[in-house]
Amino acid sequence: MNPKKHAAEKAVEFIEDGMVVGLGTGSTAYWAIQKIAQRIQEGLRIRAVASSRDSEELANKLGIPIVPFSEIEWIDITIDGADEVDTHLNLIKGGGGALVREKILAINSKRFFVIVDESKQVEHLGQFPLPVEIVPFAANLTMNQLKELGCSTRIRMSNDEAYFTDNGNIIVDCNFEKIVKPIELNKQINLIPGVVDNGLFTRMVSSLVIGYNDGSTRIIDQH
Repeated sequence: MNPKKHAAEKAVEFIEDGMVVGLGTGSTAYWAIQKIAQRIQEGLRIRAVASSRDSEELANKLGIPIVPFSEIEWIDITIDGADEVDTHLNLIKGGGGALVREKILAINSKRFFVIVDESKQVEHLGQFPLPVEIVPFAANLTMNQLKELGCSTRIRMSNDEAYFTDNGNIIVDCNFEKIVKPIELNKQINLIPGVVDNGLFTRMVSSLVIGYNDGSTRIIDQH
C-alpha cells in the first residue's frame, strides 16, 4: 500500500469540471498528476498550471492541458505535497526545489490541498532542513545573515555542483532543528536581501489529506 498515492487520489476527488488546477511538485504530487490524467481520460475537463518544469513535462506527457499563467486570473485548487506539517498546518516545503513557484500557486489558489503520509506529521517544524532560495550574487553574505537567525547552512548540491532552481537561483538548506514560531521566522528570513523566498508555508493550507499504510485517509480542514 502506498499512503502518498491514497492521499493524492483522495484530494483529486475534489476537482470538478471547469476548474483551473495547480499542479504541485515532488513524489507525492506525482501521484496526484497521475490521477488527474486518469480522470481527464474519463471525461473531466480542466485547465492546469504547473509549479515546475518537471511537473509540466509530466502533465504534457499524460495529456493534461497546461495553459500559460497569462490566461488565468486565479487557481481554483492546488494539490501539493509537503516535507513536514505541524499541528497548526504550517508546512516546510521545498525538498524538490520548487518552493517559490509552489508558494505562488498556493497563495493564488481558492483552495490549497496538501497531501502527505503520516510520517510527515510533526509537533514542531525543523527536523527537515528549511530550504531557502537565494540569488547567487554574494551568496556567502546572504548565508551569514541566515546563520544570524540561529541555523547552520549548506548550499544544496546536485552531482557535485550547486543545484539551480527553475528560476536560476540556488537553495540553502538551513538546519534550525526546532522551529517554534514559523510565522515570525518566515518574515525574518524574507526580509534578508538576497533571499527570494523560503519553504515555510504558514496559514496557507485549506485542507490536509493524510494517507495511512492501511489504505485509509483522513482530511483535516483549516478553521
